Amino acid sequence: MRNCMFPCRGACRYPVLTLAVLLFFAYICSKASKTEQKPSMGEGFNVDPTRAKRVQTFVTEVLQRKCKRSSTRKNMSALFPDRYKTDIRPFLRKNDVLSKAVFRYPPPFGFQSMERKLKEVLGLFPEAVQEERSVKSCSRCVVVGSGGIMRGLQVGQLLNQFDVVIRLNNAPVSNFIEDIGNKTTIRMSYPEGSPKSWDDVDPKTLFVAVIYKTVDFNWLKAMIKRETVSLWDRLFFGRGAKEIPIGISQFRILNPEIISQTAVDLLQFSEPRWKFWGWDQNVPTLGVTATVLATYLCDEVSLVGFGYDLTQPEAPLHYYENRRMDAMKGETMHNVDAEKQLLAKLVKAGVITDLTGGIHCSFCEN
Repeated sequence: MRNCMFPCRGACRYPVLTLAVLLFFAYICSKASKTEQKPSMGEGFNVDPTRAKRVQTFVTEVLQRKCKRSSTRKNMSALFPDRYKTDIRPFLRKNDVLSKAVFRYPPPFGFQSMERKLKEVLGLFPEAVQEERSVKSCSRCVVVGSGGIMRGLQVGQLLNQFDVVIRLNNAPVSNFIEDIGNKTTIRMSYPEGSPKSWDDVDPKTLFVAVIYKTVDFNWLKAMIKRETVSLWDRLFFGRGAKEIPIGISQFRILNPEIISQTAVDLLQFSEPRWKFWGWDQNVPTLGVTATVLATYLCDEVSLVGFGYDLTQPEAPLHYYENRRMDAMKGETMHNVDAEKQLLAKLVKAGVITDLTGGIHCSFCEN
């Protein structure tokens, strides 16, 4: 009788357990995504007015200098003569002839065994357009990091004067315009980090999707087609946006060669290898990846809001929330020390400019 009443007891045990684990994982992800955003950067944070003034003066000086055409790419090639590839296309486009390097590694370093998925999504795009570079003869990029160092600097209006402003993940703009500006040329994110509330005001903003795993293509396809993400896929994207309210022509897929170049060639991490779960500590942060991307888009590249100062554990980690700096101590996916060394090398060599001094401060007093 017991077997008749419960015919699936043994057969269903593991599927039910698997479903329970996935639901629990989705719940944890959704809870983790609820960051406590501050209504104002200045609230509860004492800003050194002298430092803020120095930053404002330095940014103004950088904007007033004559722009040097191709200076960043030339300096990258000189600093890394055998490691910086000058011929990488920043984004993958419809009908492009893709190099073998695109499929060499598993994601996020490449699209190994994902040709069909990639072709399916690229097929949704209109014909490729030549707009990846500014129409100006010499253009300046600024990559806006999310570091708490941005609080109270009041450089928003100055940042809006850069030709290309790159913002990362779900870093908000509203309520923080005075310090971080509101111009967004590129919003760059992976699905889980994408903004739940879209507050980029520029109607021409590009969304650059960073693919970390195979199912990320499902999410991107849903965003492009304005469809609902399936229940199964939502288990992976509990923290991701449900909608990216832009036109199809404004979506881009980051060329994974940018990530592999950043990790393997510049940071000199070990070559990517397939793992059943997680990654080795060789996945570059989106910030350093965006910096390398910017070297292919603009003639000059600057950074703001970069630098994790782990010697100040109670300092704010991000400008928009109350998480503390010591939250980075448990980081296992990214090697932030190696990244800071690379960025410092670039700043000291004059390849890029650190406008807020979190990596290397060229405007600070000794």
